[in-house]
Amino acid sequence: MSDRILAAHAATQDQSRPEAVARQHDRGKLTARERIRILTGDATFVEFGALVTPGGSLDSGDLLGDGVVTGIGYIDGRPAAIAAFDFTVLGGSNGEVGMSKIERCAARCLHDRIPLVLLCDGGGHRIQEGLDSRLAAVGSQMLARLVDLSGLVPTVTVMMGPGFGLAANLAAMCDLVVVVRGIGTIGMSAAPFVRAGTGEDLSNEEIGGADIQAERGVADIAAADEYEALAAVRAYLSYLPPFADGPLPRASAVRAVEVDLDSIVPEASRMAYDMLDVVEALADAESILEIRPTAAPNIVTGLARIDGRPLGVIGNQPRHLGGALDAGACEKAAHLAAVCDAFGLPILILIDLPGFLIGSAAESTQLARRSGRLMFELGRATVPRFSIVVRKGYGAAYIAMGGGRSIDADLSIAWPSAEISAMPIESAVDIAFGREFKAASDPASYREELIARFRAKRDPLRAASGFGIDDVVMPSATRTLLIESLSRCRRHTDRVPGKRRTISPI
Repeated sequence: MSDRILAAHAATQDQSRPEAVARQHDRGKLTARERIRILTGDATFVEFGALVTPGGSLDSGDLLGDGVVTGIGYIDGRPAAIAAFDFTVLGGSNGEVGMSKIERCAARCLHDRIPLVLLCDGGGHRIQEGLDSRLAAVGSQMLARLVDLSGLVPTVTVMMGPGFGLAANLAAMCDLVVVVRGIGTIGMSAAPFVRAGTGEDLSNEEIGGADIQAERGVADIAAADEYEALAAVRAYLSYLPPFADGPLPRASAVRAVEVDLDSIVPEASRMAYDMLDVVEALADAESILEIRPTAAPNIVTGLARIDGRPLGVIGNQPRHLGGALDAGACEKAAHLAAVCDAFGLPILILIDLPGFLIGSAAESTQLARRSGRLMFELGRATVPRFSIVVRKGYGAAYIAMGGGRSIDADLSIAWPSAEISAMPIESAVDIAFGREFKAASDPASYREELIARFRAKRDPLRAASGFGIDDVVMPSATRTLLIESLSRCRRHTDRVPGKRRTISPI
């Protein structure tokens, strides 16, 4: 009997399936077990469900694992539940037994308070089983289990092959979604179904390729290859505790990149610069993991470390739309704020924006409603929040970004380059005083006189004089202030005890 058990386990390994492994490699892809070994650094992986087989007419006894490898793996010494879809078994399709294995992973995460990592490479619902209403009627509790895990433990999905249908639904419920260029896709339906249903003749890559979905904000990271994708998962988890109330991991303190921070912001307020340069100057060297870098490029979001302590970063990007907020930027920043608040990471907010994007195109994106998502997440967050007005801070967008006392930030400061006002001065003068200066003997000179008068009032020292901010500081002194604040500031308690939940504006 023991020989049979050993032989059964051996049959599940790649070494016993050379032809299937070779076909997977010919597709330019690693096997499920190879991916797990790379993710864990060949550390401990305790597998469960290796010997299961599909039910019904597919129960031939040689389809071990039912298309998914599941177990507990150790990533940089910390446990996580891992489910790696196996494309070499029925195309990695999701059958009844295989789904029960994934639900088992979710159950372990809930009970053990450990992260969940899904490595997807499959064809969605298994057609052979899905056409039987006896099986289909049951549905799946997996999405509900992911709701239970959301905000409790980190959840990550990596698309390393076809990621249509159920895989996309699972990814939608996760905190981080990584798609591998060239082999990974994500979308609601694959090309054959799109062609049959709509007549559109598109490839899977055109429907849901990595770069396309990263630009849309569906994918958080588009990875060059599988190794980069798995490294991104390890990096992401390294900033987070294993569960919501767990201790934040602290790395060795590394000095920030040596730059002249006092001159990093151009004197000309219309001149663009890269907000990432500011983040790099404040953060520890090589500690930045940018999230959604190509989606809504008018805002920067990511994770970083200062003095070894992890935090989230949200900053307007003057290189795109002047840093103005549109619907995509609000939702991108709001998502990062929610992740940080769930797992106890402080949030650093870098403000430089002329306001919300305006016009019919902006309104057509439901900006009037979707802009509320950013205010919602920053306002309800209980983690420490540090607000810095780097340059422009105008109007309601300044409030949405948490400027001044808007969200009762733990640190609220401005740099000497800050311009804080209800709206851009030139526009305000034209709207409010247009009739007046047009009636003057020299309209152009009188207009410039008005502009100069109001410009003097947006000075950061005036903002400090009314205690709208804590202080005006030199950029070069900011990192020291942040280090002190990070060492001292703690979570806030809920502001409204007894309230069951807050309702998102979208």
